[in-house]
Amino acid sequence: MSLEITQHQIAEFKKSAQSLTTDIARRATTKNGIHNASFNQSVANSNTPIFSIDLNTGKVANQKQSGRCWMFAALNTMRHDITSLFHLSDEFQLSQSYTFFWDKFEKANYFYQNVLDTAKEPLDSRKVSFLMTTPQQDGGQWDMIVALIEKYGVVPQSVYPESAASSASREFNTTFNTLLRHDAVSLRELVAQHATEEMINARREEMLAHVYRVLSITFGEPPVNFDFEYRDTDNQFKVDRGLTPQSYFDKFVGWQLSDYVSIINAPTADKPFNATYNVDMLGNVVGGREVKHLNVTIEKMKALAIAQLKDGKSVWFGVDMGPQVDRTDGIMAAGIFATDDLFQVDTTMTKAQRLDYGESLMTHAMVLTGVDLDETGKPTKWQVENSWGEKAGKKGYFTMSDDWMSEYAYQIVVNKSYLSGELVDIYNNTTPKLLAPWDPMGALA
Repeated sequence: MSLEITQHQIAEFKKSAQSLTTDIARRATTKNGIHNASFNQSVANSNTPIFSIDLNTGKVANQKQSGRCWMFAALNTMRHDITSLFHLSDEFQLSQSYTFFWDKFEKANYFYQNVLDTAKEPLDSRKVSFLMTTPQQDGGQWDMIVALIEKYGVVPQSVYPESAASSASREFNTTFNTLLRHDAVSLRELVAQHATEEMINARREEMLAHVYRVLSITFGEPPVNFDFEYRDTDNQFKVDRGLTPQSYFDKFVGWQLSDYVSIINAPTADKPFNATYNVDMLGNVVGGREVKHLNVTIEKMKALAIAQLKDGKSVWFGVDMGPQVDRTDGIMAAGIFATDDLFQVDTTMTKAQRLDYGESLMTHAMVLTGVDLDETGKPTKWQVENSWGEKAGKKGYFTMSDDWMSEYAYQIVVNKSYLSGELVDIYNNTTPKLLAPWDPMGALA
């Protein structure tokens, strides 16, 4: 049944919008905008940046005009250990441009693989349409950065610094996706023509040579061997010569990456807790580590994060950074913008409903560097290291209320040692349920 809006209805709606409170709200909003007009100072006052557990992690980084938050968050957690162990200054950073280069290279090959795997499906199939809408992008997930590091290692930023395109990636992505779609046409035509596997592989290798040349010209040639010179916080000169990216990771980071696992909180009916999940067509390195999530309750996810923070280790985590975030003051708190009160409407939804109805998904990755616990040990607010530079928040750090975390945090990464034996067994020994490519748990931060 269709329902046309009538002029009589409009007249009634107009009457209902006439009142003193509505007029006050209208004047405030038209002059100041929705967020300024609905800003809730009492919520801001209850989220002061003071924490009972507060790791000293130094200056924040700046991803600038790029979507590399997942890389920045991962490399920042590693940087925290490096600066502590080797007494490096707060200015030290691992090269986000280096992992960016190899991510773009590997994502091209991953795209080609998905094109070939779906080559016999029609162009208007949902999978093919999904692929061609965005052949690749800047975003990623924890297991994807692990796949890159396991294959290519890491280097200090001084060895492979930022380029124009790594700091502002839109122009590059537009150019690169055009190349990948062009290559998709060729690969699908070869399959349609019943080309041999040898012919397809030869064409694919030619495409990858083009991809490498484009990346090398855009970002610079990545190092194979290098020397690392630095002065520690005591101003002592140090040098390590003849390093490779892999040997640098082994010496200066030294993590057993297989011990770090992705924990998610997705309270939807299709994803029971205490089970594992992966996502179709999600990844970057063909043959590398696959994305794998262990779904738990939000209470368990918080407890795991707290346990790792108590041991002095920061925590990679992923959130929906859109709703109820004051970017200027660095506050992530439910109710910081009382828009329902302003408009006299009710937009309340559960976390599961927001996921199921496309209202929310993971859009950003950052680092947990502190938490405030009450007298019973329960968290009240969390300290967050962002990667938007020092002008956002309090010198780049944000305060996240615990109720905001419950509603909009979806993923953390912790060492397996903090999991119970039962959860370790589930993670290690159960076959993950395969989710559709467009599932919200496949969103790229």
